[in-house]
Amino acid sequence: MAIVKLKKITFCGMLSDKRRILEQVQALGGLHLIPLAEPPGQEFGAPKNTEGVVEALKYLNACANKRHQTKDATRFDLERITEEVLAIKAKFRELTDIYDALSKRIDEVEPWGDFQLPETEQLAGYRLWFYIIPKRMMKKLEDCDWVWQTVYQNNLYCYVVVVAESEPPENSMPVARTHTGSIPLSTLKTQRSQVELTLEDLQAERESLTRWITLMTVHFSEALDQADLAKAQTITRDEAGVFALQGWLPEAHTEKFLRFAEHHGLAVLVEDPDPGDNPPTLLDNPRQLAGGEDIVNFYQTPNYYGWDPSIVVFFSFSVFFAMILSDAGYAAVFGLILMFKWRSLGQSIKDRRLRVLAANTVFASLVWGVLSGGYFGYSPSEERFISALKIIDINDFDGMMRLSIAVGVGHIALANAIRAYRRYPSLTALASIGWLLAVVGGFCFWLSATTDNDGLRQVGIILPATGGVLLLLFSSERGLKRWSDLFWRLLDGVKSLIGITQLFGDVLSYMRLFALGLASASLALTFNQLAVQVYHALPGPGLLFSILILIVGHVLNLMLCLMSGLVHGLRLNFIEFYNWSVSDEGYPFKAFSKKGVR
Repeated sequence: MAIVKLKKITFCGMLSDKRRILEQVQALGGLHLIPLAEPPGQEFGAPKNTEGVVEALKYLNACANKRHQTKDATRFDLERITEEVLAIKAKFRELTDIYDALSKRIDEVEPWGDFQLPETEQLAGYRLWFYIIPKRMMKKLEDCDWVWQTVYQNNLYCYVVVVAESEPPENSMPVARTHTGSIPLSTLKTQRSQVELTLEDLQAERESLTRWITLMTVHFSEALDQADLAKAQTITRDEAGVFALQGWLPEAHTEKFLRFAEHHGLAVLVEDPDPGDNPPTLLDNPRQLAGGEDIVNFYQTPNYYGWDPSIVVFFSFSVFFAMILSDAGYAAVFGLILMFKWRSLGQSIKDRRLRVLAANTVFASLVWGVLSGGYFGYSPSEERFISALKIIDINDFDGMMRLSIAVGVGHIALANAIRAYRRYPSLTALASIGWLLAVVGGFCFWLSATTDNDGLRQVGIILPATGGVLLLLFSSERGLKRWSDLFWRLLDGVKSLIGITQLFGDVLSYMRLFALGLASASLALTFNQLAVQVYHALPGPGLLFSILILIVGHVLNLMLCLMSGLVHGLRLNFIEFYNWSVSDEGYPFKAFSKKGVR
């Protein structure tokens, strides 16, 4: 859990060798270039349709059956093949929509049979009107004066045709009229068959174009490399036949670049960052915990002079998600999905990181679900062994509220402890200690009010009072050069104390863990009870309906839990925790290196 220490390196060489040196630096990789000149606002040789090439490659790579890769580039044209792939994708999507619409139309018309609507003159001015009527409502047609005929029926509905000159009034028929359209069933099936054949031809063309995936990837990467190289040539300092190239590099790679400079006869200067510099941020975490980096960089890259919250976010997100899910059965479902997708999630370094994060989250959710005794909304009876593992009652409102607040207090206290460590040896570190004492002491005072514990009450008075004094005296960074500075420091301390309302609100935000967990468990229980009621109310078909209620209900609840866990699990880290620990935003380290296939 660290931000990599960087060095600023400057190369100087002959201007005639600049392109060659830049090519070597790009091949070496690992250097974040610092502009020494303002780059012109233009594209540097990148493919005209960069997004289109990426989209085309994704579409071809998603094809199930791929052809043998072509290595001969004599007939290869990146732009032409990209246009062909995108045209196939657009046409395939259009025809798929048509196919789905035709299939839906066929399903609607098929019960009526294959017929051609006659012209009005052929029926002496009469027309056919179509109705799909539930069987339980067919008795309403017994006293009907209209001429009608049932042409088809199934277990639930009767398909009725009424012969009349004008459409029967709505109040004269049990249901509204059904629109069958004028196209015969056979014509609809013929059209669908033609669309299906065209889709097969397009799929064959797509499979044929997969032979170009490797060449597309190589040429596209080379084009991007050339664009980066062209841009790099514009940001060097060129004077009197000499060029200067500057960049940031990890301290551990210094020797490699020094050897590079010596080998190519370059003058080189390696420096530590100046106080006025703003280096990029390069995070370095253990491989098993690096998934936190991707979450952190997605929201806000920490400043180079700050600290790396990746590991804290890695574990706290998993715990928060588990508390929101609060069901071992749901956690097992997510675990099975992860096992099924495990291999496909190992295609890239980023995917492997997120895979480990997902596994940690599933494990935490499973443990929390077992401890809270939730299994798809059911709780095992007390005589079962697994019920002995239940030590948390999610329906205990007071207990869960205390636990949620305790989690929030611990999270924010940790944030302030880290900030205090980061500020040491500055006296402002004591202000962070003051916030830590205030949040812990406030929690103790609140607990004493609910448990009538005098010891906790005393702690709940002493700690916030001590914290308030520290905030009053050490929140300001002003120096004490004259007596008036003391007044301004105290004024800064008073302004800082206003933040107690924000501290209170941030701690209460963690109650969403309890609220969402309770909502998840309650919704699961509701679906279970509804399924049981339907099963007993409808003997026979009730079994089918109850199974459908369970499947649809729990799938819906799973999706809601997933969204709630992601959104609020991240929110508590990025809003509440960051507010007390991560202040300045940085920008990511981007290495000047080749992107080509190796």
